[in-house]
Amino acid sequence: MKHLGVTVLDDSAADEIVDVLCESFHAYPVMRFVLGEDNADYDAQLRTLISFFVTARSLRGEPLVGVRNGSALVATTIMSWPGVGESPPALAAIREATWSKLGDEARLRYEAFGEACAPFVPPELHLHVNMIGVRNAARGSGLGRLMLDYAHEMSRLESGSSGVSLTTEVESNISFYQHFGYEIVGHAVVAPGLQSWSFFRQDLA
Repeated sequence: MKHLGVTVLDDSAADEIVDVLCESFHAYPVMRFVLGEDNADYDAQLRTLISFFVTARSLRGEPLVGVRNGSALVATTIMSWPGVGESPPALAAIREATWSKLGDEARLRYEAFGEACAPFVPPELHLHVNMIGVRNAARGSGLGRLMLDYAHEMSRLESGSSGVSLTTEVESNISFYQHFGYEIVGHAVVAPGLQSWSFFRQDLA
């Protein structure tokens, strides 16, 4: 793959961002947990859930970035600054509409996951990598590292930011993040078969 760089995206790229994340997270443990393993409408509901995540970042003016190969988006990352700013009123209505489609049981499972991870959120100002996804055909090409490097630099340039946080629910990812300077700051057993590891990487001088 030719040399590619990270570019800032806006809401005009929302559908592309959702496409990449749906492909990347199709079999991801949290998505299967929230939406249900035996869900006949899994694909459609996955798109509904991820669309909400992307819309929330967009409405809050939080970072959406990606990597294009030509005109095609092949990787993307959505990020947030926890505890900074207020959500616009429109987001509350979108949230309720989303859970109305997905159902009360899915909402309860999502909230249980959030509560399990909440104790490990750093209290200081920091950047959180919500989702980082790469098209299946582009995996192994270094795009994940490229986007992590971008997040690290974004945090470093933000006055007062202490570093970058993220979580994973795939145990084999632990060494990957540790390779990039992340340390485990929390571990939660959310439900039978679902664990979550919280990481933090302190900004380097």
